[in-house]
Amino acid sequence: MPQFRQLTVLPSGHRRWAGYRTPAMIVLAVILLGLVSVNAQTVVGPREDVPSIDNTTKAAIIDSVSATLNRIYVFPEVAQKMEKHMRKQLKSGAYDDLNNTASFAEKINEELGEISKDGHLWVRYIPSEETERFSPSDTLTDEERLRREQEALRRKEYDNFAFVKAERLSGNVGYLRLDGFMEAKYGGATAIAALNFLAYCDALIIDMRNNGGGEPSMIQLMTSYFFDEPVHLNTFYIRETDSLQQFWTQEQVQGPRMSDVDLYVLTSGYSFSAAEEFTYNLKNLERATIIGETTGGGAHPTDRHVFADLNVAMSCPFGRAINPITGTNWEGTGVEPDIAVPQEQALDVAHLEAMKKLADKATDEEIKQSLLWNIETKETLLNPVTVAPEILQSYVGTYGPRTITFEKGVLLYKRENGPQRQMIPMAEDLFCFEDIDYFRLKVIVDEQGKPVELMGLYAGGHTDVSPRDPDK
Repeated sequence: MPQFRQLTVLPSGHRRWAGYRTPAMIVLAVILLGLVSVNAQTVVGPREDVPSIDNTTKAAIIDSVSATLNRIYVFPEVAQKMEKHMRKQLKSGAYDDLNNTASFAEKINEELGEISKDGHLWVRYIPSEETERFSPSDTLTDEERLRREQEALRRKEYDNFAFVKAERLSGNVGYLRLDGFMEAKYGGATAIAALNFLAYCDALIIDMRNNGGGEPSMIQLMTSYFFDEPVHLNTFYIRETDSLQQFWTQEQVQGPRMSDVDLYVLTSGYSFSAAEEFTYNLKNLERATIIGETTGGGAHPTDRHVFADLNVAMSCPFGRAINPITGTNWEGTGVEPDIAVPQEQALDVAHLEAMKKLADKATDEEIKQSLLWNIETKETLLNPVTVAPEILQSYVGTYGPRTITFEKGVLLYKRENGPQRQMIPMAEDLFCFEDIDYFRLKVIVDEQGKPVELMGLYAGGHTDVSPRDPDK
C-alpha cells in the first residue's frame, strides 16, 4: 500500500463513477454522453464518411492515448505495457491494413482490453460533427454553455433519472427498478419520492439487473435511507494525486428511514460499475441479500477524454475502489450473489424469500395469514400444477356473472365487464391469478364430477358462490 499524501472526503454530488458499461466493451457509454448515435451492440466499422488514416495520424493517436494512460491510469506498469505494445505493433506494420480512424480505434480498443482486462477502459472513434459538443468549457459563450446544460438535463429528465418503476407487491413488499445512477443534484428529488413511496413496505427489492452504472452521489443518497447512523461506504485511491477519497452515507434524509426493512438486491451479468458498488457495499455491510447472477466486474472510477482533432475518445480509469470492510473491490471478479439464480428468476425468488422471512417473524395473526396466502400463490406461479386438458375443458361455461373459456390449452376467467385473466392451477379444482393476490377460484363439482358452481375465495376468508347456467 503506498503512502498517501492526502485524505479527501467528497461532497455527495461529486462525480467519480464516470459512466455506464456495456456487455462487450461496446459503445453504450459513449451513447449516453452523446458521442455517437449507434446501436449499443454495434462496432463502428469502415464507412465512407470515416476519415482515412496514415501512420502519422496513427502515431498521434497512440501518443495521446499513451500520455493519458501514463498520467492517470490506475496501474502505471500496465499503462507502460499497453503503450509499449501499441508502439511495437505500429512499428512492425501490424496496423498497416487499418486504413480509417474507426477501424484503427477499434483495434486499439481490442488490444488494450486484452492487456488490461479492464471493463472501464475503452477507445472509440467519434465523427467530426460530434466533437464540437466537447469544446472546452472556457471557449464557450454563456448562451452556448447554458444550452448544453439544459440539453443534458432534459435527457436525464426524459429518462426519469433512470428510475423505471416503484411498486408495492403482494405481502407489502416494495419493488424499485433503477437502471442507472444519475447525479443526486439532478435525480435526488425523484429518488426521494420513490423511496418515500416505498417507505412503509416491510421488505424492499432493488432491481439492478439493467443498471450499467453512474454516479456515486446517488449511491450515497439512496443508501443513507437504510442506516440510522453515518456509514463508511467506499474509498477511491486516485493514482495521479496519490490521494484517498471517501464516501459516507448522509446524516440526514428527507422522509422516513428504512433501517429495519429487509433489503434484497437483484443482479445480472450486465450490472456494472456503480451498480456493483451499491450491491457490494450492502452485501459487505450485511444489510442486503443479493439474488441473481454474478455482476460484470468493473470497480475503477473513470474519466473520459476526447481528442477532437484525431476523432478519438477514450475512457480511462484513474483510480481503484477500496472497500472499508474487505480492503479490496470487485474488479475483474464481480459481486457474487447470496442466492444464485438466472436473472430472469431473480425477482420471483426475492419476492418469495421476502414473504417467507416476513411470515416467520410476523406477530399479527391476520398479517401472517395474508403472507402465507401470498406465499402459496407465488409458489404456484413458480411451479404451476398440471391438470389434464379434458378436465380443464369441462369447466368451460357461464356461472352467473362469471364466465370460463378455454383457449390455447389454458382456462380464461372473466367477471362481467372485468378483464379476462388466465386461471393458474393450484390443484385440479383450485385456481389463482398472477395479477390478483387476494382472490382465488374453486370449481365445485357434483358426484358425477360435473361442475355445478364456482366459489370465489378471498384472502380475508370471505367466499361467494355462482351457480352454473345449464343453458350456457
